[in-house]
Amino acid sequence: QVQLVESGGGLVQAGGSLRLSCAASGRTFSNYVMGWFRQAPGKEREFVSAISRSGTNINYVDSVKGRFTISRDNAKNTVYLHANSLKPEDTAVYYCATLARGQISSDEGYENWGQGTQVTVSS
Repeated sequence: QVQLVESGGGLVQAGGSLRLSCAASGRTFSNYVMGWFRQAPGKEREFVSAISRSGTNINYVDSVKGRFTISRDNAKNTVYLHANSLKPEDTAVYYCATLARGQISSDEGYENWGQGTQVTVSS
């Protein structure tokens, strides 16, 4: 098992930036494809981004392309989500998780979910 802890959320104005972190402990972090998801109130959990074990393959949902950047530091057992040019519609709880099976954009294949970090973007 891997334990994941997200941090870095907060309240920012539209156009601002945040760096979300997801720190892992337990089994070898570098063995896992990592994903970021978000869930806004009253909405289903949504795929945001994923990064391969080595960091060479990256995917984003269209709505964050050009604004968000995912990265990982396997030496620090941490994956990051740099969120720039934030918009009110980015407001959500952001979660990280490890991919166990299936499509990288589907939350059904992910496990070891963290507790989430709240991002609130004011207009």
